Amino acid sequence: MALVELRKHSLSFGFIAFTALSTFGLASAARAESDASATTPSDPRIGPLIETLGQTKTPTAVAISPDGASVAWSVRSHGSTQIHLSDALNPDPAKEKIISTGSGATDCSSADPKWSPDGESLAFVSDCTAKADQSGQDEIFLWSKSTGESKQLTHLVGNIDSLAWSPDGKSVGFLFVENATRSAGALAAMKPWSGVIGEDGVEIQRVGVVQVATGTFSQATPASLHVYEFSWSPDSKNLAFVAANPPGENNWWVAQLYTGDLATGEPKSILDTTKISGPLHGLQIAVPRWSPNGKQIAFIGGIMSDQGSTGGDLYLIPSTGGEPKDVTPGRAASVAFIGWVGPEIMAIAEQVGGSSHLTAIDLATGKDIPQASVTFPETIGAGDFEMSVSLSHEHTIAIVRSSYERAPEVWAGPIHDLKQITHLNDGLKPTWGKAENIEWTNDGFKVQGWLLYPANYDPAKKYPLLVGVHGGPSAAVTPRWPGVGYGSVPFSALGYFVFMPNPRGSYGQGEKFTQANIKDFGYGDLRDILAGMDVLEKRFPIDKNREGLTGWSYGGFMTMFGVTQTNRFRAAVAGAGISDWKSYYGENSIDQWMVPFFGKTVYDDADVYAKSSAIEYIKKVKTPTLVVVGDRDGECPAPQSFEFWHALRAEGVKTQLVIYPNEGHSFHDPGHRRDVLERALNWFETEMPAN
Repeated sequence: MALVELRKHSLSFGFIAFTALSTFGLASAARAESDASATTPSDPRIGPLIETLGQTKTPTAVAISPDGASVAWSVRSHGSTQIHLSDALNPDPAKEKIISTGSGATDCSSADPKWSPDGESLAFVSDCTAKADQSGQDEIFLWSKSTGESKQLTHLVGNIDSLAWSPDGKSVGFLFVENATRSAGALAAMKPWSGVIGEDGVEIQRVGVVQVATGTFSQATPASLHVYEFSWSPDSKNLAFVAANPPGENNWWVAQLYTGDLATGEPKSILDTTKISGPLHGLQIAVPRWSPNGKQIAFIGGIMSDQGSTGGDLYLIPSTGGEPKDVTPGRAASVAFIGWVGPEIMAIAEQVGGSSHLTAIDLATGKDIPQASVTFPETIGAGDFEMSVSLSHEHTIAIVRSSYERAPEVWAGPIHDLKQITHLNDGLKPTWGKAENIEWTNDGFKVQGWLLYPANYDPAKKYPLLVGVHGGPSAAVTPRWPGVGYGSVPFSALGYFVFMPNPRGSYGQGEKFTQANIKDFGYGDLRDILAGMDVLEKRFPIDKNREGLTGWSYGGFMTMFGVTQTNRFRAAVAGAGISDWKSYYGENSIDQWMVPFFGKTVYDDADVYAKSSAIEYIKKVKTPTLVVVGDRDGECPAPQSFEFWHALRAEGVKTQLVIYPNEGHSFHDPGHRRDVLERALNWFETEMPAN
């Protein structure tokens, strides 16, 4: 949710106000830290729990070789990331190889491995260069299977991401921001306010291409377009890409589908969803994939609230342009990742309920191929896109699997006979309780969520309940192993039932369900959550006097709004929330996402924004609420948290605001990630004490 664009002559008051807020916020954060340490008793179980969470080693990317024999994967450990090479057929951790740049550099990282089409080379990014003055600068390297050595392919300054080989194996394409000062996208910390907002220092992400034989680099897309995702044509002469006018963090929601001729560099728009009729009108497009015969481009279309969190229907469009065709209309699932596995067969990864489903669709009939279908009650991915899968020519796959019961590991093989490749976390066992899939109906919708039992559960005892609402709203909770950072799972280890619902607006039940909260934020979705709580209270020994509410991003909004609609919750923690949709519209960096959900801009229909604003109902709040946010959050700016905290304090409701310096929507400082979780755990333990 991105920075407001202001002309220099109208900047003064807003900039001064925001600067004052930032200054106050940092002071408030420091003061809150001392206040918390003085007044909040720390539960002795919290420190060891967080230490346990910090022991997890998480693979960041995985790629299976074209012949299915080898798996390259990267893992972050002890502050750096390394690429390992394992045998996919007979995995043996003792025989793994580590792929290095050969530079001799230390305190550096290598990641994002990608196999060449012939399987003879492995491209990857690394800041392990020979030049000490380029510390921290990623470059592309090629590792040779025949020699076992690596060579540096690029010598660039900027941000490099999303490597993709051309089908002829002669080039490597990638997303590139020249002279980048921050990671592209709205999750990273926004630049400090300075200069002409929206005009000075705008960084544009383009598709870069480097020739493997010579190292020659060129920009394949124009400087007038910010590119989010791309795909090679089968003849390696063209690109399909999703792009919009700068600034990039704001305009993914109005991005168009383009093709581009590498010889001329001229882009051609083949789909602008604002100019078509039908169910895709005005919605988002993602994950373009060129067909093997070059005649079609497949993509995912639907209502998506965050770039990178993909869900929708599978569409096809002629590569020359035309009317898109929905291949999966009415499908009770949300397609997240796609790939061609034949001239008329498309492999897809999708969210079904709160689980991950892999299948293949016969495009001629629109039906699934049963022998290619499997469901995992867990989170899967290969590192690039949401639910991405690495696929070999032999139709074997490689993925990272993670669940509440099992820490993340690399798996590979045939879809119905996957083998565990890595054993990074064999010594880790859950300190939280077992997980159960929960389903209920409300307002005619089938709703689903996940319930974690308290650790060491005794049905003869009563336990508190914590409700954790996911972000988005277009997203879904799928089982995954937690790390250090804000999340609901650790509360189970402290003796809570933890309820993680997927109410209307979530992925997993199809587009009708995902779009069911349009112009209704905080109402139908909250009713779904409360109805799920009613089901739980009838089935489990829950102490109704010890129920808490929390969430981050959209979940932070739901927390702020939820405590204005019900006094059912004894305590709440709102992370990076939104308290006033009207003021939010002019403060965030991603206002383009709001029109599909609210129907109009705030200037054309302020009432629909006010209807879902917590600040309009602030006098109803009785729930003690901790409020936390990053000071450079562009998606859910800190003034929203300040406004909510200020109102609660004025109304005499117990509250505390903590603003974390130099953090965006996603926290990166390990100390801050630990602190925000520890604060939340202590807040609920203090405000919902056992009798």
